[in-house]
Amino acid sequence: MASDKINDGPLAGDLNANEIQGNFDDVAETFDEMNLKSELLRGIYAYGFEKPSVIQQRAILPVLRGHDVIAQAQSGTGKTATFSISILQSIDASLQECQALVLAPTRELAVQIQKVVVALSDYMGIQCHASIGGVSIQEDRQKLEAGPQVVIGTPGRVFDMINRGYLRADHIKMFVLDEADEMLSRGFKEQIYEVFQLMPTSIQVVLLSATMPGEVLEVTKSFMNNPIRILVKRDELTLEGIKQFFVAVDKEEWKLDTLCDLYDTVTVAQAVIFANTKRRVDWLTQNMTERDFTVSALHGEMSQEERSKIMKDFRSGASRVLITTDILARGIDVQQVSLVINYDLPTNKENYIHRIGRGGRFGRKGVAINFITTDDIPMHREIEKFYNTQVEEMPMNIAEL
Repeated sequence: MASDKINDGPLAGDLNANEIQGNFDDVAETFDEMNLKSELLRGIYAYGFEKPSVIQQRAILPVLRGHDVIAQAQSGTGKTATFSISILQSIDASLQECQALVLAPTRELAVQIQKVVVALSDYMGIQCHASIGGVSIQEDRQKLEAGPQVVIGTPGRVFDMINRGYLRADHIKMFVLDEADEMLSRGFKEQIYEVFQLMPTSIQVVLLSATMPGEVLEVTKSFMNNPIRILVKRDELTLEGIKQFFVAVDKEEWKLDTLCDLYDTVTVAQAVIFANTKRRVDWLTQNMTERDFTVSALHGEMSQEERSKIMKDFRSGASRVLITTDILARGIDVQQVSLVINYDLPTNKENYIHRIGRGGRFGRKGVAINFITTDDIPMHREIEKFYNTQVEEMPMNIAEL
């Protein structure tokens, strides 16, 4: 089984996240230079991509050449399309079997990836299925037994489906771990290892992560074969184009009034407001609603159906302000989000980039506003230091920005 794969190249553990390091020098500055299938190229241009982002220019070629690849880049740089294009190029459309498996940490992200794959493969006649919890096993089974070429899922459900024999692993040639740092911090490690054991030994592994903590490096050592590394500097992780501000709020209980004062500014475009707990999201939603502000809320304890409906309304612009926990901080691409408010600072500094990266995707402009109480000052300084960034006090003319 796949577990005998070792990293016989330079140890992944030697990577220093503060350097751009790559052991692969070819760069494709246009999609045309990648020698992609014409139907895939059509899908890429129809989706609205004109030229590849930096990560796409550097990471697609090594994947297409069959290497294991570790790509480190933050949200909003085009990671999803990086592996989606690579997968679609390497798939045999005439074979009705799963040939690529993508694991993601949340159901929302799995569905988001599925949408990108479906859009890019519009002219290719490929089936892509999201295998996630919250959907009936029976429905999942039917879709999987039809042999979709690409399956995207959450680790628990995918492991269950392979175990039950509904998802056949023998034709899978590419295994993608998206947001690997997040998946491992959510405790999916055992399940990921279990899924990996069931893969063919010749499997190609592609791992994407915004940060490279120890658990991720450990996985790269046990799963990957002399991987190509494409890493960006941490101080390039603060997204350009996002203006960051803070509002000093003396007391925790004054945050709500501060938010209400800002609300007219907020509705200029779509905004996401992050709070740290489900209880806080509920409390904030209730209080804003009682004051006649229109907001919607999202957190992990809602049913899949509720979560999908809320995301659909937000994507379509039917709701403009979304209050959520970190469940939304990764990978959900809502194109119109131009303002992110951290009602609570994130409890871990890595999540800061994922939150504020909701605004300003693909070079669009965005604004992030952090509410800071006296207790938050140490964490705020740590964030500035970690990302090598300066967060200014919010100016009066914020609406113009």
